[in-house]
Amino acid sequence: MSLLDPYVPIVGEQVVDELRLLGEHLKGRVMRHINSTAVGGGVAEILTRMIPYFKELGVDARWDVIKGDNDFYAVTKKMHNALHGNLQPFTPKDFEIYNQTIERNVSEMDLSADALFIHDPQPAGLISQKKKTSARWVWRCHIDLSERQKDVWEFLEPMVEQYEAAIFSAPAFAQQLSTRQVLIAPSIDPFSDKNRELTAEEVERVRDQFHLDPDRPLVTQVSRFDRLKDPVGVIDAYRLAKQRVDCQLVLVGGSATDDPESNQVLAEVRERAGNDPDIHILELDPTSNFEINALQRASTIILQKSLKEGFGLTVTEALWKGKPVIAGATGGIPLQITHKYSGILTRSIEGTAYWIKQLLQEPQYAKQLGENGRVHVRDNFLTTRHVKDYLALFLSLYHAGDVVYI
Repeated sequence: MSLLDPYVPIVGEQVVDELRLLGEHLKGRVMRHINSTAVGGGVAEILTRMIPYFKELGVDARWDVIKGDNDFYAVTKKMHNALHGNLQPFTPKDFEIYNQTIERNVSEMDLSADALFIHDPQPAGLISQKKKTSARWVWRCHIDLSERQKDVWEFLEPMVEQYEAAIFSAPAFAQQLSTRQVLIAPSIDPFSDKNRELTAEEVERVRDQFHLDPDRPLVTQVSRFDRLKDPVGVIDAYRLAKQRVDCQLVLVGGSATDDPESNQVLAEVRERAGNDPDIHILELDPTSNFEINALQRASTIILQKSLKEGFGLTVTEALWKGKPVIAGATGGIPLQITHKYSGILTRSIEGTAYWIKQLLQEPQYAKQLGENGRVHVRDNFLTTRHVKDYLALFLSLYHAGDVVYI
């Protein structure tokens, strides 16, 4: 059976037919994606799910990962934070480490392709090889650049402007660039282990595995242990809410090879949680998709209290499961949540605590938020739409001056 056939009852036959038509126009063309990690984080999750769909549609889709040492990932983590507006100190040595790592990767990587999709700052410097290839180059930025740090962006901008196109996730992230810009939001696959339907027995088994009380409300945040996800603020909001309503808190997190800060943030989270028996801190392997799915489905409310956010796929996942979501009003999250209609947007610890209390006390309203959110995700943020956008952009790279409707 085709991988796309199960989508027909969800998105309709016309959507799937359009994908197949686009695939026919690109049959045999090589699309190569390059990012910084094979597991952990939204980019790896998206590529894991998308590559098989491209292949089924006739596109020769490939995926490679750049290599770096601890010094390189320390620099690129600082870049990540700085581009999100969190001021970081940079020295000439930092930029030298970046350039030297790119040079080492250039000598080892296969850059043959019809189109190269380079994801985020870590491999952006590979554009230095553009003249040595016949490929069209696309930079795919998953980061909120609306408050970027000036010196870091000045380092990256000359690289980005050499690409044929730059993709951003939201209008607010776009920049003043001489190159073409495209807006493409990320997506989830409803048939992945993290999002597929589960039986009540499967959910119960995972809930019992982590010793969660089935008779009391469960408030959950699923995210890397990253300061920009504000897990310490989540604990503070939970404690404020618990003065009025009884509940448990679950913080589900993990790490990725390109994020050296995660262990330090996890230690801060454990310290803030103290000995509270109702705070469950679960450090899971990045591939624990079934367990994360079950924990989200077992939850009464899902939080995503981000201070900065590229898009927030954990929000998309929770909305798809029909869960009421309380999330930071930042980055790409407002594209997913209309306040008080498909979820709740907050800007403070106190606001988050207030809405935890309100939704636990008004379960019918919470249920309606979740139902509205699921419809919004179905219409806008599933893999079929994402694949279509990438294929249309790929096609447009070979038809300069023509209009390719996405």
